[in-house]
Formats: sequence, C-alpha cells, structure tokens
Amino acid sequence: MKHRIVVLGAGYAGAFAAGNLARRLSPADTGITVVNAAPDFVERMRLHQLASGQELASRRLADVFAGTGVRLRVARVTGIDPGHRTVAVTGEDGAGELAYDTLLYALGSSVAHHGVPGAAEYAFDVAGRSSALRLRERLAGLGGGGTVVVVGEGLTGIETATEIAESRPGLSIALAARGELGAWLSPKARRHLRGAFDRLGVTVYEHTSVEAVEPTRVVTADGRSVPADVTVWSAGFAVHPMAAAAGLEVAGTGQIVVDRTMRSVSHPDVYAAGDCAYAIGENGRPLPMSCASAGLTNMRATTAIIARLTGREVPATGLKYFGNHISLGRRDAIFQMVDGDVRSKTWFLGGRTAARLKSGVLRSAGWGIAHPTFGLPKRRHRLTPVPRRELRASA
Repeated sequence: MKHRIVVLGAGYAGAFAAGNLARRLSPADTGITVVNAAPDFVERMRLHQLASGQELASRRLADVFAGTGVRLRVARVTGIDPGHRTVAVTGEDGAGELAYDTLLYALGSSVAHHGVPGAAEYAFDVAGRSSALRLRERLAGLGGGGTVVVVGEGLTGIETATEIAESRPGLSIALAARGELGAWLSPKARRHLRGAFDRLGVTVYEHTSVEAVEPTRVVTADGRSVPADVTVWSAGFAVHPMAAAAGLEVAGTGQIVVDRTMRSVSHPDVYAAGDCAYAIGENGRPLPMSCASAGLTNMRATTAIIARLTGREVPATGLKYFGNHISLGRRDAIFQMVDGDVRSKTWFLGGRTAARLKSGVLRSAGWGIAHPTFGLPKRRHRLTPVPRRELRASA
C-alpha cells in the first residue's frame, strides 16, 4: 500500500511543498493529494494589486499539477481527526473523508478583526482573492473621487495604501498607524518610505488606534472621526481554529507548535508550514507570518518528510529571517535586511532597483508554482520498507 501524503492548502507553502514532494519521492511508493478550497492558485502577495484594479494571471491548480502524479481535491477542509488520521472535506462532489499517513497542514491565515466593532461588517481586506475583488469593485464604484482609509501599518497596509494611491490618483488615501510609520525600518529606509507616501499623497495618522468602523468613517481611540468612504482592514492575520479543535498542540495564536523540522510536537504524523506554523527561528523568536516564512517552513517540512520516509538523516539547517521586501506601487520598493535579532541593518535598497527585484521574486515564485516538477530526477527516492506504524511513531 502506498504511503498517503495529504497536503492541506495550495497557497505558496502548500503548492511548493506538494511539487517538491512529487519531484523527489517515487510514485511507486507514495500517493500525494492536495486539498484546496479554490480551483486556482492565488498569488496572495499580489492581491493589493488586484484590489487596485490591475489584472493578474490566473493559474488553475488542475493545470499546475497535471502530469505530476499529485491528485487535486477542490474542497473545503471542515475537520481533522488525528486519532484516526483522517481529514473531513466538503466540495462540489459532496462531503467525505481523506485518510493520511503523513499530513502537511498549510491552510494559511485570514484577516483578524480583533473584535473591533464594525470591522467585519464594513471594512474590506486583501487577505483573499474574493475579498480583494470586492474591494476592487467598491473602489471602482467611487469613480473619480472618494476617501479610503487603510488601517494597519504593517507590510500589507503599506503596500495596499501605496498601490491604491498610485493606481487611483483621484482618490484620497490615508493610513492609520498605531505607532510610528515604518518604525522597524532603518532611519534611511524610513525616510524613503515617508518620501514615497508624500509623493503619492498618502496621509498618515500615526499613533492612531481605530476603535470602530462605520459605513462612512472610522472612529479612533481618542474620539476622532476620520471620513472613509472605504475602510481597508490590514491590522493583522489569524489562523483557523481547526488545528486547536482537533487536539493538536497550538500556541496562543492558534498556530501549530512545531519542532525545528516543522513536525507537530504533539502528533508526529502532522507537519505544518506557512502562517499556520508556530516555528521558532534561530533568534529564539517565532517566525512572522510572511511569504519569506512560508518558503523557509515549507522547504524544511518537505525535506524532513522526505528524509524520514526514505531512511535518510534529517539535515540540520537554520531558520533565519533575512528581511522585508515592501512594494510602494509598481515603480518603488524597499528591501530591508535584518540582523539575527530581527533589528534592521543600516543598509537598505530602495527605488526602481528594489521594485524590479521584488517583481523578479514574484515572477519566480509564480513560475515555480506553475512548474512544480521542473528538474524532475530520473530516479526518485524510494521509501524505506519500514512498517507504517513505525514511521508514525518515529521521532
């Protein structure tokens, strides 16, 4: 019987992982199934572009995995039973269960409203394709004028505010930041960021906490009312409570607690990658929810799965976060390196060069997703003839 690997989620982490597993494991010994709620791969790092009115290429997952041996199941995951090693799903073909021997949980994250009144009802976001399209439609409905308030000074908030400002110059754009804009950046990068906001005409409300969202305004903690025909919520992300409900050990964030090989510390048949993994980096801190972390964790997880299934030693590689790459519209960006304590280094790259670099990174990521078995070896690794129960129990 083939070893059944089930990958939940086909975002950056899940899709890359499935392709890597298919590229390196023999199909004679393994069966790989990917479960994803949507039939298309979503370039989440570009959803602010989609929302601003730009067109993105569509990649159907059926085409991505065609000829790879990976089975695609377009369905929503509704539950996990680690005791019986099954996943409950529901899709167009109805509800059912998938059995697994190894599970890779890569369901990502969604927008976190933090219980702010009106945020869920009235605010838009760019955390998913459907929500980005709703924002796109709303912005188009404003015509040549209107006010947009982006809540949140993180990477998503900065990229969304600058993208909308550049793509729709007739709109009045503002960003509400709980602290100082770009406080984590080096002084020179911070000046570059402020210069970009000034150039694009984006108003910044620093040290401003939004306490309520209403249809035509946001209300701040100090009682101010800021007009907003459209409010875009980008004040954080949250993971689905499914892992916790299944009995997996999770952190306070709901993320699955993993060891340095991305293996669940409570269930050795389960691995996690991407935003849903609570992984501790070399600096002793949790990796942030980001595309960079998705790359680190999915590579670590697939390498560990392959090594354990084929009787090889799991390589000891680091989990180091190198920096942030922030787009500021299509013609400007910031690339900020960080040190081992995640403090910004004095050196940064900005302007068109940084923008071209980020564009290249995004194109490479998209190409890698579209060609999951590029470089497929002529001989893929066979599994070791170890009874399935021993594989499950091994550390």
